Amino acid sequence: MSNEAVSGPGAPPRRAIDVVNASLKRRYAKERRFRFMGATAVGLGLAFVVLLFADIIGKGYTAFQQTYVRLPVTLTEDILDPAGTRDPQTLAMANYMAPIRKTLREMYPEVTARRDLRRLYSMISVGAPQLVRERVMADPGLIGTTQELWLLADDDIDMLMKGHIDRDAPEGDRRVKDDMLLWVDRLLGQDRIEKRFNTIFFTHGTSREPELAGIAGALMGSFYTLALALVLSFPIGVGAAIYLEEFAPKNRWTDLIEVNINNLAAVPSIVFGLLGLAVFIGFFGVPRSTPLVAALVLTLMTLPTIIIASRAALKSVPPSIREAALGVGASPLQTQFHHVLPLAMPGMLTGTIIGMAQALGETAPLLMIGMIAFIVDVPGGFTDPSTVLPVQIFLWADSPERGFVERTSAAIMVLLGFLFLMNLAAVLLRRRFERRW
Repeated sequence: MSNEAVSGPGAPPRRAIDVVNASLKRRYAKERRFRFMGATAVGLGLAFVVLLFADIIGKGYTAFQQTYVRLPVTLTEDILDPAGTRDPQTLAMANYMAPIRKTLREMYPEVTARRDLRRLYSMISVGAPQLVRERVMADPGLIGTTQELWLLADDDIDMLMKGHIDRDAPEGDRRVKDDMLLWVDRLLGQDRIEKRFNTIFFTHGTSREPELAGIAGALMGSFYTLALALVLSFPIGVGAAIYLEEFAPKNRWTDLIEVNINNLAAVPSIVFGLLGLAVFIGFFGVPRSTPLVAALVLTLMTLPTIIIASRAALKSVPPSIREAALGVGASPLQTQFHHVLPLAMPGMLTGTIIGMAQALGETAPLLMIGMIAFIVDVPGGFTDPSTVLPVQIFLWADSPERGFVERTSAAIMVLLGFLFLMNLAAVLLRRRFERRW
């Protein structure tokens, strides 16, 4: 065979190796372009993720601190307990805002106009009297004494202290007026105002006041919902996977079931919310806005994911394990539960954790079953009215106050933290128990 090739009429002969080299150069160039486009796509994706996280953290990290004002409050007996009986019911119904306002008037005697007094009183949160009430009811002996109390500041003062309100802006463009700036500066000069760790964010339920709003109710609602969903979905999903993979006959009915399971994994989540609204609430009468009905809906939603992951884990177990167990006299059921299932369990747990992580971030199906209700109290059980963290984020995101903006971002950070931990647990379980054949 000749090593020369003719490129065209009248052209000088060219060796075949030159043609191959030219083709290789073109293919290598295409490969470099493909790698560059792939690396660019990955880089852009990472850049957008970094920007998203930077935006969320930049807006939300300040929510983990809260502004407090230290005032010398005189717990006057004539106001709190005129009869002097120290009756708990009387103490609970007392006006604890009155001594706080009296202290503010004494600290700022130059403020006399009614409108100015309203602005002065508004520097302290409407929730501050409740904190004083709890302290007095825990120790009634404080009545009649003057206590240096750290009181919760209003959200506008909190935003000012955190730098979210521009002091140099025109007075008409900011919520904190010039006289309030002077009052705050006086408190700063007396070391009576400072930022502390925001325990309220983790111990209180939601509120219409940003400084009093917390995620405790949403966290407990999410915990009860996920715990019950895990108890329901894991045994059902694993049992269905074992039956379909190991015991079910291969016919058109099982093929139809497999197709429907795969289709259910792609069904929009809001459809499961409509199903829960029609069946669990409308037909069975399960209470709305409770972790019970939310868990039932999320169980239906996560079952396809768990079944598919469990079947894949069962398929990964070599047939030799089954044959060896059957060869020494084990029954098919013993073979599955004593030999195959322990080896497939890491993959099943990984799929289950991923399914639970998906359920933790779901909002649409829970909106359909009433989890959007404004629930202040922290739920104490599976049948108590509650909300969940994604829905709480949805509600806060719709609030115009700047204080809710930072709490929305902070709640997103907490949710992302839980999702990260759950996915990390899935990875660690897979690496810890995975067997390579």
